[in-house]
Amino acid sequence: MVEEERGDSLQLFEEFLRIPEERVAVLIGRGGKDKKEIERKLECKIEVSSDGEVTIRGADPLNVMKAREIVLAIARGFSPENAMKLLDLRLMLEIINLQELLGRNPNRITRQKARIIGTHGSVKKQIEHMTNTLISVYGKTVAIIGPPSNVRVAREAIIMLAEGAKHTTVYSFIKRNAYAIDDYPFK
Repeated sequence: MVEEERGDSLQLFEEFLRIPEERVAVLIGRGGKDKKEIERKLECKIEVSSDGEVTIRGADPLNVMKAREIVLAIARGFSPENAMKLLDLRLMLEIINLQELLGRNPNRITRQKARIIGTHGSVKKQIEHMTNTLISVYGKTVAIIGPPSNVRVAREAIIMLAEGAKHTTVYSFIKRNAYAIDDYPFK
């Protein structure tokens, strides 16, 4: 984050990040509506280049950080509608880098992503349902949105699957940790 002092003594905070080129259009939205909605709700300015470089500027550092989190969620495969749920301060975004967890073998990453997603998305949907979270599997990452305690349980379940645990073992783990799952209705 860079802080600039301007002549009118207004502080401007900036965040820079890069998103996949194929997610630029999703971030902007039809006619720019999604980008404009983020800017309006968080009182910031977002500049996006066609190659995925994003600059976020604003006077409120918390709003700039929240805008960054929403842009990052969109970059990791969430729809703008689901990413905007992060405006709720009771929710958080967690990103698991499968390459860091599993190594650089692309076949292994593809195989473990398939285990996390399941047939027709069944495993991902089951974990989302059991943990009251939203999950996106995109590229070499798995991203989770939800209340912090729920995200923790979902994260552990996904790591267990990625490391080779049986699906029944993972579901049992989630059930054993049900006491930690917040039923906050954000979906």
